[in-house]
Amino acid sequence: MKRGRIGSWVALLFGAGYFIIPLIATFEFSLRVRRGEYSLDAYRNVFTDLRFQETFTYSTAVALATIVVGVLLVVPTAYWIRLRLPRLRPVVEFITLMTLVIPAIIIVFGYIRLYNSSSWLPFTASARATDVLLIFGYVTLALPYMYRAVDTGLRAIDIRTLTEAAQSLGAGWITIMVCVILPNVRVAVLSGAFLTFAIVIGEFTLAALLNRPAFGPYLQNVGANKIYEPSALAIIAFLVTWGCIVVMQLLGRARRGAASDTR
Repeated sequence: MKRGRIGSWVALLFGAGYFIIPLIATFEFSLRVRRGEYSLDAYRNVFTDLRFQETFTYSTAVALATIVVGVLLVVPTAYWIRLRLPRLRPVVEFITLMTLVIPAIIIVFGYIRLYNSSSWLPFTASARATDVLLIFGYVTLALPYMYRAVDTGLRAIDIRTLTEAAQSLGAGWITIMVCVILPNVRVAVLSGAFLTFAIVIGEFTLAALLNRPAFGPYLQNVGANKIYEPSALAIIAFLVTWGCIVVMQLLGRARRGAASDTR
């Protein structure tokens, strides 16, 4: 048993070092703008850069739109499949996994080929229509994570009993979805939403090839032209991602605490 515990601690320390040491080295390098002393000049340069503000704001807005579209698409679909069409569940799971197999560059080239300015549906002819196409692309990329999060949340509740109880009180399908199902899978939806946000913030291929002012291409441009700012941006992106994960965990604990208090 002692050997097992020692082995577990060694594995834990090795894994923690594998992830933490590169982060510490990256953070330390980002502080070396001034020779012979540490400073936060790289972070100051990043936060005062108008391109950083514009691209981060744009990607945040696109991420929020992607989350809304993803929730409106996935929650009713997963609910209906689990309630009425359980035999189609493997088919839908296979479809949602396709984006993990097909690279993003193939998806965006297909979009450009199908929706270019000379096609019957010219999404790329204007900036706003291209934004819509970009949002649809991000919904596709985030579909495996959003669907699995929502499906796991639906699996944890008795949706058939909840639906029948709501129908017996005269509730329609929209009321059931908004007032009964969605509140019960709120944590699962938020989990998928934060994962979607993290994907959109760091995505490069779709935004670059569709020529949109997103945060991913900005990261690549700064990395190719500056020295210390890329390390600062890497730390900022890491903190944003882990901030989403921490919020997700806190919401999950709050939800479990409320459930235990109800019991």
